[in-house]
Amino acid sequence: MVKRAAAAKFGIFGNSTEEALYPIAAKDANGDPLDGSKHNYTLTFAAHQYPPVKAFWSLTMYDPKSQQLIENPINRYLLNSEMIPNMKKNPDGSLTLIIQKDSPGKAKEANWLPAPDGPIYMLLRMYVPTEAAPSILPVGAGTWRPPGVALAPK
Repeated sequence: MVKRAAAAKFGIFGNSTEEALYPIAAKDANGDPLDGSKHNYTLTFAAHQYPPVKAFWSLTMYDPKSQQLIENPINRYLLNSEMIPNMKKNPDGSLTLIIQKDSPGKAKEANWLPAPDGPIYMLLRMYVPTEAAPSILPVGAGTWRPPGVALAPK
């Protein structure tokens, strides 16, 4: 019964590594806890270096206390691979996802995941990760690593 309850609570972690991986970001590149009241953040994928998956990937953000998605004024709860055609890429072809509480401006809103005025953590969901390089597999020893969460330039 206890195992069943744990599986229900943490069901997203019930897939095998061949089906899905869920890297978590709770700290920025400096090692500080993520907090939308203190900083604006970015997550930049180098040109054509998106998460190596056969299905799709998504970035979601959660409240650490409730472990729930965070309500926001534009009702956007994720950024994902299917949204890339509508996102603005950088001149070098890289893609920067913007995580902050205030709008980055109309020109960049397609890349924006609205953050709350408080602590957060993020989950990169990777469905059917590739096995050939570049790959996040085997876990901890793959040739691809998620980019770090950086403080946005002021």
